Amino acid sequence: MEYITKHSETSEKEIEKYLSRRVKEMGGIALKYSNQNRVGYPDRLVCLHNGKVVWGELKSKGKKQNLIQVCRQKELEAIGHKVYVIDNKPAIDELIKEWRENDL
Repeated sequence: MEYITKHSETSEKEIEKYLSRRVKEMGGIALKYSNQNRVGYPDRLVCLHNGKVVWGELKSKGKKQNLIQVCRQKELEAIGHKVYVIDNKPAIDELIKEWRENDL
């Protein structure tokens, strides 16, 4: 039972739902991103106030990006996009705080 409870707090799915909820609370939208023709892009396209858009790659606690995901992150960053790799709920809380402080 402890494993199930712990897993539900640290699974990618739960972290993704938490991000969506927190972004919605601040008036933004966290869109699920999927491209059938090109794999490896981040999971969420986060639309914030003032036309700001950032990407969120969600991972289960302690998991890392695979090679294609790292390549896609570099590709997006090379053209000026911000990509956040997130594997826990406290990191989302810190991002929300940062975005609010910077009026995003």
